[in-house]
Amino acid sequence: MSAVTRGRTAAVRGSGVAVLKAEARLMLREPASLFWVLAFPTVLLCILGAVPSNREHKADLGGLRVVDLYVPVAILIAVIMAGLQALPPVLTGYRERGILRRMSSTPVRAGSLVGAQIALHAVAIAVSALLALAAGRIVFGVALPRQFFGYLVALALVTLASLGLGAVISALCRTTKITQAVSSAVFFPLMFASGVWLPVAAMPDVLQRIVTLTPLGAAAQALDAAAAGQWPSWTHLGVTALWAVLLIGGARRWFRWE
Repeated sequence: MSAVTRGRTAAVRGSGVAVLKAEARLMLREPASLFWVLAFPTVLLCILGAVPSNREHKADLGGLRVVDLYVPVAILIAVIMAGLQALPPVLTGYRERGILRRMSSTPVRAGSLVGAQIALHAVAIAVSALLALAAGRIVFGVALPRQFFGYLVALALVTLASLGLGAVISALCRTTKITQAVSSAVFFPLMFASGVWLPVAAMPDVLQRIVTLTPLGAAAQALDAAAAGQWPSWTHLGVTALWAVLLIGGARRWFRWE
């Protein structure tokens, strides 16, 4: 490798790190956005857990309580909030304000900016997941996932799928208003698929099969299985992984500076 090529590679790497640091500082200046990803899922879990009937063991739920089922749901809410409500407006806003056009004349690659946003929101999701698990355990006595590695695999895959979806929306939508409209249209079906209104485990069999074709529905089943001590179904992991690959690949292909 020539000295010129090495210099360009080092410059690109250095610019990628600089973008990550800059985006992290900007993200910390948006407490409202962070609240919906970091705090809201745990707050909602505590509100639901405060209802006495949700802390009673139910035979139709396999002896579990509603609050037991809502810990993974709270985590999936954080995943959805980050992927659809937090990430897309940031990237689309950059394009709308001409920031991306100015960045295109620098050594920064489009993938570096998208990658930095995905990495930062993934960290926010991880923190939110820890808060939900801790609140569930300490406040309501919910057992920690018995198949913890399987739980982490499912969470990582659905995080990539949701953030990939957000990046695709950012790539295809030209304005913030359009981004918000599209994100909202996708938001509620994914909330339903994740089990917010009715836990996936409590859905009729036919509806379960339909829901588990979505990344959030498949992840909900995978997280429930891991929480119970079983390795998640390879079908559920495969569906979530396939969505992650397709969506991240689409974001890389379609994202442009202009």
